[in-house]
Amino acid sequence: MQILVIAATEMEITPFIEAGLPVDILTTGVGVPATIYNLLKKIQEKQYDLVIQAGIAGVFSPVAYELASVVMVRKDTFADLGIEEKKSFKTLFDLGFALPDEFPYKNGWLNNDFEFFEKLPLQKVTGITVNKVSDEAFQAETFLYKFSPDIESMEGAALHFVCLQENIPFLQLRSISNVVGERDKAKWKIRDAVVNLNAVLSTMVNSLLNE
Repeated sequence: MQILVIAATEMEITPFIEAGLPVDILTTGVGVPATIYNLLKKIQEKQYDLVIQAGIAGVFSPVAYELASVVMVRKDTFADLGIEEKKSFKTLFDLGFALPDEFPYKNGWLNNDFEFFEKLPLQKVTGITVNKVSDEAFQAETFLYKFSPDIESMEGAALHFVCLQENIPFLQLRSISNVVGERDKAKWKIRDAVVNLNAVLSTMVNSLLNE
C-alpha cells in the first residue's frame, strides 16, 4: 500500500518521522495555499492509495472533546471564504458565487465518504479551515452559528478538496491542542497533543501496512 503522510510542520509528526516506517512524508507548510500547492505537486510524482494528514487543532467545546485527544474529521470546509459585512458573514454559497452541491462539495461541505472511514475506531468530528486562528469572541461565535464545528485547523479543507478532486482516499487526523479563542498558551497542551497524535498515527499506519 502506497501511503503519503502530510503535516503542516515537521514538529507535529517528528516522532513518526523518527520511527522510519516505509511511507512517504511531506511537510506542506502552514495554511491552505501551501498545502494545496505542495500536495498537488507530490501526488503528481506517484500514485498513492491513501493520504493521511496529521496535525494539531483547536476545539470549540472542551467538554465534548478533551485536550490532547485524537479525532478524525468527517467533513470540512473553508469557513472564512466569503464576505463579512455589518457583523454578518456570508459564504460564497450564500452569495451565489458557488453552488453548494457542485463537486467536490455536498451542501457546502467537503465530506470524507470513503467506505473505510467509518470502520476506523476514532471519534469522528466536523472541522472548519480558517486562514487565521480564532482569537476573538465574535469570530468564534460566527463560526459556531454558521457551521456548528467541533474543531478548527488551517489546512484540513485543503486536503479534502485536493483528494476529492483527484479521487484519492484520505484521512484527516487531528489531536486537540487548545480551546479555540484561548490565547494563553500556558493552558494549551501542544506536547501532549503531539505525543498522542503520533502514537495513533504510528499504530494506524502499521496496521494499514500489514493488512
